[in-house]
Amino acid sequence: MARFSEHLWNARFLPAIVLGLMLALGVGRAQALPDRGVEATAVRLFDDGKATTFELTISKGLTAQVYTLANPYRVVLDLPDMTFHLDAAAGKKGRGVISAFRYGLFAEHKARVVLDTTGPVRIASAGMTRVPGSKALKLAVVLVPMDAAAFGGGTGATLAAASPSDLGSDMAPPESADRKHKDNAKPVIVIDPGHGGIDPGALGANNVAEKWVVLAVALQLKAALAKTRRYDVRMTRTDDVFVSLDRRLKFSAENDADLFISLHADSIEEKSIADSIRGATIYTLSDKASDEQARLMADKENASDLIAGVGSMNQEGGEEVKNILIDLLKRETSNFSADFSHVLAKKLGQAITMSRIPRKSAAFKVLKQTHAPSVLVELGYMSNSAEEQEMMTGAWQYKVAEAITSAVQSYFSKRTVAQP
Repeated sequence: MARFSEHLWNARFLPAIVLGLMLALGVGRAQALPDRGVEATAVRLFDDGKATTFELTISKGLTAQVYTLANPYRVVLDLPDMTFHLDAAAGKKGRGVISAFRYGLFAEHKARVVLDTTGPVRIASAGMTRVPGSKALKLAVVLVPMDAAAFGGGTGATLAAASPSDLGSDMAPPESADRKHKDNAKPVIVIDPGHGGIDPGALGANNVAEKWVVLAVALQLKAALAKTRRYDVRMTRTDDVFVSLDRRLKFSAENDADLFISLHADSIEEKSIADSIRGATIYTLSDKASDEQARLMADKENASDLIAGVGSMNQEGGEEVKNILIDLLKRETSNFSADFSHVLAKKLGQAITMSRIPRKSAAFKVLKQTHAPSVLVELGYMSNSAEEQEMMTGAWQYKVAEAITSAVQSYFSKRTVAQP
C-alpha cells in the first residue's frame, strides 16, 4: 500500500472520490490506525476567494469517503465511529462556497459530515496533515466552484463503496421487528423521535438540538406506556442515530403498529418574533395542508433525508410526497388518526401550552401510514427561550409523557368499546 505523505492528495475532476487516509506508524511502513475512538476536536472554514477549505481536527488517522450530491448541492464526508467535541453552534455559519454544515452519527459505527454548498463544486483536493508537536491530525477538503454543466448529475452514484445500506434507506432497525400482529395481542405503539445523528432538527435559542429533547420525551413516554402493561412499545431510534424517513415508515409496517406517534419540536427563524410564539401542535396526514404554515412545516420535516445527505429532491420525489393518493385519505386509518388527534390535543392541553391552532394537517411523509393511525406532535417552539428551558427539564418531559399516555389509554378504551 502506498504511503500518504503529509501533503494533500490531489482529487481533481472527480465528482465522487474515496480517500484512504492512512498515517504511517513506525519507519518506512504504512499501517492503518484503528477507526474507532476517533475524536473531532475543532473545525474551521477558510476561503481565499478562489477555493474554500473545510478543516476538521481529529485525534487519529482514519479512512474516509468524500463525494458530492446535487438537488440541493452538498458535499458528504462519511467517516467511521467518531465523537464530536465541537461548539454547539458550529456549522450554522458558512464561508465561501460552504453555506453551512452538519455533523453527527449517521448509522451504527458510522459518522457523517454534510457540507451545504452555494452551488456546484469540485473537490480540488483532500487529505490529512499532522499537527506539529501533537498526535492530532487535520483532515482538509478543498472545494472550488464550477458550472452546473460540468458538474453533471453530481450524485456520487459512481462511488464504488456506496450501497443502499450506506445511504440509510435499508439501515437495520434499532429494535427487533420479528413480531407478527395477532388477535388478542397487546396493541403495538411505535414512538418515533424525530431527527437524530447528523440531522439535529431545529436548534433552540441556546443552540439546544431538537433531536435530544424529543428523544428524552420519547424515552419517558415509552416508560409511561410500559408501566400500564397494556401495550407493546417500540421506538424507531433509542439513541443519537440517523434513521431515514423511509426506514421509519418501514419500521412501523414491520412491527404491525396499531398507533404511530412521531415527536418533534419547532423553531422560528425570525428572531424578532421568536419569543412571542410557543405551544404544541398536533398534525395528521392530508394531501392538502390545512394552512400555509402547515405546508411549510411538512416541507421542512420531509427534507430530513436531504439534510442528512441522502439522495436528492428528485430522487426523494418531493412532488410525490405532496400528492399523496386520495384513496389513502379515505382509509379507516385517517378517521382513527383524527380521533386520536382530538383526544391528544385535549390531554396535552391540560398539561402544557398549546399553539393558537392546536390541530392541523399536511402531507408529512412520515405519516404516510396505510396500516396504522398516525400523528406528528410538534411539542413546542425551541426558538422561544422560555419554552426551550421548559422542554429541557425532566418535569416538563414527564408531564408530556403522562399526557400522551392518558390520550393513548382513552383512545384504545374507546376503540375497544366500539368493537363488536
